[in-house]
Amino acid sequence: MRKVAVVGVGITRFGELWNSSLRNLTIEAGIKALNDAGVPGERVDALYTGCMSGDMFIKQGHIASLIADYGGLLPVPSTRVESACASGGLAVRQGLMAIASGMANIVVVGGVEKMTDALGSQTTGYLASAADQEWESFNGATFPSLYALMARRHMYEYGTTEEQLSLVAVKNHHNGSLNPNAHFQFEVSLEKVMNSSFVADPLRLFHCSPVSDGAACVVLASEDKAKELSDDPIWIIGSGQASGAIGIYDRDDICTIDSTVNAGKSAYKMAGITPKDIDFAEVHDCFTIAEIINIEDLGFFKKGEGGKAVEEGITSLDGELPINPSGGLKAKGHPVGATGVAQVVEAVTQLRGKAGKRQIKDAEIGLTHNIGGSGGTAVVHIFSR
Repeated sequence: MRKVAVVGVGITRFGELWNSSLRNLTIEAGIKALNDAGVPGERVDALYTGCMSGDMFIKQGHIASLIADYGGLLPVPSTRVESACASGGLAVRQGLMAIASGMANIVVVGGVEKMTDALGSQTTGYLASAADQEWESFNGATFPSLYALMARRHMYEYGTTEEQLSLVAVKNHHNGSLNPNAHFQFEVSLEKVMNSSFVADPLRLFHCSPVSDGAACVVLASEDKAKELSDDPIWIIGSGQASGAIGIYDRDDICTIDSTVNAGKSAYKMAGITPKDIDFAEVHDCFTIAEIINIEDLGFFKKGEGGKAVEEGITSLDGELPINPSGGLKAKGHPVGATGVAQVVEAVTQLRGKAGKRQIKDAEIGLTHNIGGSGGTAVVHIFSR
């Protein structure tokens, strides 16, 4: 299997971007990534775009053709990748496999979602399509309520507190305040988080990621092309993907996301490392309980100790294991199709030493973790300088 590197990254601002269309957001991120890589469009062998629900949010299907056409990349083969909120991470994995297999040398991977053009009630329904329609959504379950069930059980089993859930938000808003592309570029106090309105008990408004627009893009290259294009390529040394039960009712333990556990194990095995070797991670914190569960399932902390790790400052920017230096989904924003690619952009930016005020000191190995739904899909990538 051939080695693969990231040689270019690009990202738009995340937020309520009323004056930008899905296609314009994707092209903006793509141009930035290609310029960063120094790659002209005619050298691109394949294009993958993560997009969960363009056909629902903006009534636009056939995203693959749209992006290749509008991006001036015809006749490059273009593929849309959909795996709910893990669409972006899975698109990166598809690009990785295309190069590793020898089918391509240079691949552009994008992720995009335009969510704010829909009404709030519509958005809730569109996102709920990633849950089990017959047994969860039909009976009124939304993702806030599903993650609330996971949170309440975690609190019962391990003594996780509402304050610990809230400290995740405080930390990630601090990180987001240092990220010029974040949806929320402001800090919040613990008191403000804990006094915000309930969405689904015990989850409050500030425990939940926002509805966002945005796009991100990376350029991947084979080893020989990477060395030709870049003096500082960032290598993808590990990658794992796993599936889990789509509905939480069908799981042995709703405090554990099995797909995350298995994807993480696959990525660590491929990289030849353990969780102790990771210097920082971007994990899927669609709700603050998700960050706590995911840092446990990725092997960073024992089950039940994730909340305590946040409380002790271990996961802060200057802690032993910084988690979500970008601000995470909670503060950076969560345009669902773009999230997995944006995580890679952050990992590469950190490893290049170009993250500005949120730069992690001496970062050598980073991990990204992207989930679809409540854990039906998980994708993990590991990067090294």
